[in-house]
Amino acid sequence: MQRAIAQFLRYLATERNASDLTIKAYREDLFGLVEWLEATRGNVPKPDSLSPQDLRAFQSALQQAGYARTTISRKLASLRSFYRFAMRQGIASDNPAKPLRNPRRQRKLPHVLSNKEVGRLLLAPPADETAGLRDRAILETMYSAGLRVSELVALRDGDLDMQQQIVRVRGKGRKERLSPLGSYAIKAIKRYARRRVRDPKTEALGRNAPVFVNRFGRILTTRSVGRMLEKYIAITGLDSRTSPHTLRHSFATHLLDRGADIRSVQELLGHKSLATTQIYTHVSAANLRQVYERAHPRAN
Repeated sequence: MQRAIAQFLRYLATERNASDLTIKAYREDLFGLVEWLEATRGNVPKPDSLSPQDLRAFQSALQQAGYARTTISRKLASLRSFYRFAMRQGIASDNPAKPLRNPRRQRKLPHVLSNKEVGRLLLAPPADETAGLRDRAILETMYSAGLRVSELVALRDGDLDMQQQIVRVRGKGRKERLSPLGSYAIKAIKRYARRRVRDPKTEALGRNAPVFVNRFGRILTTRSVGRMLEKYIAITGLDSRTSPHTLRHSFATHLLDRGADIRSVQELLGHKSLATTQIYTHVSAANLRQVYERAHPRAN
């Protein structure tokens, strides 16, 4: 088993060009199984000798030890990858990890701001200085288009169509989508652009120059946006759980609350799976009651 694992790790490094962190994770996961076998059996059998029942027992031991669901799922994925390699190499005739199911993930409801809270946040940056105009444009754009912070900092001048009020967004997996921009976001971007100063190298990029820049005129980082938001959270007294992604959560929830269909919200968010979008369909009992009273002919 140990020789097969070492061979698999070499394959990851030389043929798959895996990063050091990836290889380290695989090593810990696979040798965790080795240590468990030694502790429970007193020996480590060959890879071809392990059955799905053996690995289910290992999975159960991980659960009893208090490992997080995500960690257990990753360890099972490592075992599946290892056994696929072992089968190609003739080390194993079957993949005993294949039938194993990942533990069910507990999905936490996202933290969402109310309409009034979003309004307070968007008005927090001062409108009489360049940094404040930039920050207001950032917040308006993120909320208007439901952007991830990585998508926001990647925006270039050529991605904005002010006439059509749309923005081209580069999402996960380099997938592009078009998202509408509201009038408030358009106005905020235009105000900021009139005061924006970019360094000569950045300005020379033309339509490929970043929309939002730092005080040195260079492209912003996601961490800079996070620090900026932390400042305005403190000023407005909003919940400390509020993060750049909270604006994306609020964007989706507010659309659904106002009657948008879930498929359209999925497209706007750039979600590959509808199941990812469905987490936003939570609605408060009070809101449900209001909808019922407006719509049902015998409610009142």
